[in-house]
Amino acid sequence: MKNIKDYTLEELKEQLVQMGEKPFRAEQIFAWLYVEKVKEFEEMTNLSKELREKLQKEFTMCNVKILQKQESVDGTKKYLLDLLDGNAIETVLMQYHYGKTICVSSQVGCKMGCKFCASTGIPFVRSLSAGEIIEEIIAVEQDTGERISNVVFMGIGEPLDNYDNVIKAIRIMNHPKGLNIGARHISISTSGLVPNIYRLAKENIPCTLSISLHATSNEKRSSMMPVNNAYPIEELIKACKDYLKEGGKRISFEYALAKDNNDAIGDAKQLVELLKGMLCHVNLIPINPIQNGKYDKSSMENIIRFRDYLNEHGIVATIRRELGSDIDAACGQLRRKNLNKGEEK
Repeated sequence: MKNIKDYTLEELKEQLVQMGEKPFRAEQIFAWLYVEKVKEFEEMTNLSKELREKLQKEFTMCNVKILQKQESVDGTKKYLLDLLDGNAIETVLMQYHYGKTICVSSQVGCKMGCKFCASTGIPFVRSLSAGEIIEEIIAVEQDTGERISNVVFMGIGEPLDNYDNVIKAIRIMNHPKGLNIGARHISISTSGLVPNIYRLAKENIPCTLSISLHATSNEKRSSMMPVNNAYPIEELIKACKDYLKEGGKRISFEYALAKDNNDAIGDAKQLVELLKGMLCHVNLIPINPIQNGKYDKSSMENIIRFRDYLNEHGIVATIRRELGSDIDAACGQLRRKNLNKGEEK
């Protein structure tokens, strides 16, 4: 059965016309889905009983279920969500001074195999539909009773490997009659799928693009991120520069600092050379140690020294605030625990 949340407003209008209904009904349905956030078609009381019955036969609402919820001492909330087909994904809600930020997953599992990520080793199953991504936000808003103002695609999966569904989800969450979340409050993180960075540049969506860089040489980056074998640093940086030319949006480069691996001043110097002249920001991340992982977190002294070097040489850099470390908030950790317990089939 079709998930009604998989459709943009224009697509839903087309669906309704095919059902013999007036297209304006789609706007009423959107209001019920994304303003009122109802869970049943029967609750859409300004629609005729006949139309509600038609919708019930044609569509599902895709109301994901919360399997598990953990809350950190810092207020971070982590959810394990049931996709209703035997698969589960993770979603994290974080509190910042500027509002609530949700970190959503885009796939069940991940193909990228980054050596420092807790999702590595969990088999890729499938990509999420646009409606399932949207439902992550709705489920958390309904659980907390609070509006989410910022979305980051940094959960399980590679967003640009699920390109079409991620773009459609963004258009639904960004639409004034949808979730009405500003595009500049949405961030897409990618390990560096170069062809789809070029595609994204043509979408005219002023989101923030976050590049998981983590190293400045192909040898080192390939050892951390196998995707670099397909799209080496030179190609990635060229795509980023073209992206900036196309839309003028700032790019954020994610750089996870691992002890005795990529956290020396020599690495910082190479990073300055790589990024100089670009409209960008570097987000330094104290790496999350994972079970059976090969990397350890860099010392805070090294991280501060690295940040200061970048700032002193014209590259804006900040250190990401660590949230939810006491509840395994790194993407994949909660799902991995449940897989290990045999709780997910």
